[in-house]
Amino acid sequence: MAEEKTNGSKGYAPVNGLKMYYEIHGSGKPLILLHGGASAVEMPGDIISSLSKDRQVIGADLQAHGRTADIDRPLRYEFMADDVADLAKYLGLSKVDIMGYSLGGGVALRTAIQHPEIVKKLVLVSAPFKRSGWYPEVLDAMSKSVDNIEPMKKTPLYEVYSRIAPRPQDWSVLFTKLGEMLRQDYNWSQEASQLKSPVMMVVGDADSVRTAHGVEFFELLGGGKRDAGWDGSGMPKSRLCVLPGVTHYNILNSPALVPLVKSFLDAT
Repeated sequence: MAEEKTNGSKGYAPVNGLKMYYEIHGSGKPLILLHGGASAVEMPGDIISSLSKDRQVIGADLQAHGRTADIDRPLRYEFMADDVADLAKYLGLSKVDIMGYSLGGGVALRTAIQHPEIVKKLVLVSAPFKRSGWYPEVLDAMSKSVDNIEPMKKTPLYEVYSRIAPRPQDWSVLFTKLGEMLRQDYNWSQEASQLKSPVMMVVGDADSVRTAHGVEFFELLGGGKRDAGWDGSGMPKSRLCVLPGVTHYNILNSPALVPLVKSFLDAT
């Protein structure tokens, strides 16, 4: 086991052939935070600083993202989930909460499926358990993601990538691999229904993930089956949150998100 990592620590964890970048903010109960596609620890908004006020937040850059250089391996949710689990072990964490957004939410979900022994609670923001959870036009855009290699260079995502990536010229490699991964069909309904960890599913009411899928996910996890009763005895362990007036692209900036996440993680 590596030496204990504390607030302000940052570095590279040797996991599965990767040198996986991580940084630690705050102290308290540990929460691994996973970014969306083509993003990095530098997520939009101030979500890390807000969550780290009363807990230890470990931000990590997934394969080929941010400061984590790519390796000769396809991008797959399953592979990246193993990376996250091994990062937790490298940091000496036996149990950890995990929160993931979009692509990172898929990785977080797979981590809980593949490594249930290390996941305490799970927060999934704008992340479906099957590919058809995305709207059809979003799926169409995913299938054409390679076409976005040059146009995306005009976005804040590329500004961050070009500044921090060990090989900025690998932007095209990242998008090529992302496109190949996002075209793969998946349906994790059976595995997700067996999760023991409480899950909070968060979607925006104008998200890229269908709101109906959010409800379907909640019901898959045992929610929405009955009235909870006056005493709350029928309350499911998992939660569904539909945030008003937000899209897939600004949901992390919603002022409602962090208080809801903290309430869920702090609940016994």
